[in-house]
Amino acid sequence: MSGRLEGKVAIVAGAGASGNVIGNGQATAILSAREGAKVVCADLFEERALATVDTITREGGQSFALRADASKAADCQAMVRAALERFGRLDILHNNVGISVRADVLEVTEEQWDRVMAINVKSIVLAAKYAIPGMVKAGGGSIINVSSVAGLRANQSTPYSTSKAAIVGLTRSMAGDHGRQGVRVNCILPGLIYGPMTAPRMDDDIRRKRREAGALGTEGTAWDVAWAAVFLASDEARWITGVALHVDAGFLVMSPTTSVRLAQQKF
Repeated sequence: MSGRLEGKVAIVAGAGASGNVIGNGQATAILSAREGAKVVCADLFEERALATVDTITREGGQSFALRADASKAADCQAMVRAALERFGRLDILHNNVGISVRADVLEVTEEQWDRVMAINVKSIVLAAKYAIPGMVKAGGGSIINVSSVAGLRANQSTPYSTSKAAIVGLTRSMAGDHGRQGVRVNCILPGLIYGPMTAPRMDDDIRRKRREAGALGTEGTAWDVAWAAVFLASDEARWITGVALHVDAGFLVMSPTTSVRLAQQKF
């Protein structure tokens, strides 16, 4: 690898994967280490974080696992403290934790709504609250928040879509608030990627339809999200903040009729 993150220290919140398919946070942690970063792999399930650390260690990278509930202030503070104690600085915060509940406003319970908002949105606020002072001491840093194209379109999950839309607004607000402190804040909106949250619900036909929904007509994976995260974390993106980057094969530019037409054509 090219060492684009050489000398940097990163926290990846949600660094494990919930199944056999690699997840966004896991791929980002591994790729960040390959690019030279020292990585704190935080996850609610420590065994998942340990699996990511094992891959990084076998490849010669530096990382350690930490169990953390990112929706809790004390755990977010502990994540940052661990990074500073172990590696001496903090440059990158990658917020990737998230859950989904398939419900509309008539179906969702108050408990479900509060849980989605706490895990998907409050976690970012709390992690950033404790990370930003450390980044300022290091001379600046990069925060990357993982949203979703579901935040811009209906998704049969009102709590999830609302939380992902909130992340876009939160990202822009944080970018404006902390830019003069040298902290860049951007978010990534993954499209219909093949990942651990979606893979168990897919058969070959659903997978094909998702692939054909984007302008490129190809399937995305967590590695596509991870490459975007590495770019935003790197000095190559030193003049980029407040951006909502779509990593979606052109899904958001397509209409349903165009998708169907392209799927029927032979190239």
